[in-house]
Amino acid sequence: MYMGQGGAPEGVLAAAALRCVGGQFNGRLVFRNEDEKARARKWGIEDLNRIYKLEDLAKGDCIFAATGVTSGSLLDGVKRMRGGKMTTESVVMRASSGTVRWIRGEHHTD
Repeated sequence: MYMGQGGAPEGVLAAAALRCVGGQFNGRLVFRNEDEKARARKWGIEDLNRIYKLEDLAKGDCIFAATGVTSGSLLDGVKRMRGGKMTTESVVMRASSGTVRWIRGEHHTD
């Protein structure tokens, strides 16, 4: 289960990732003030209370990729190693095949 709060771009990213792993998504826009509601109407959003489903935000074959910058619950952040190396951890997922790839990268900083 994934739960979170963020802006519309974060909702699209979450929906794409969930589509890749067979998850579900229900989300709605949360407005902090009347200016944000007016801006949404200007963008063509008529139903400000609409519940968006996974298919509304992530149609077709989605590919999701992320690399940890700081450590979190899904990915480790960038780590400095001996000898001028740095390591990163990434995940790449594809909805149509269900493929999930975990990548540990070693980067030389010299």
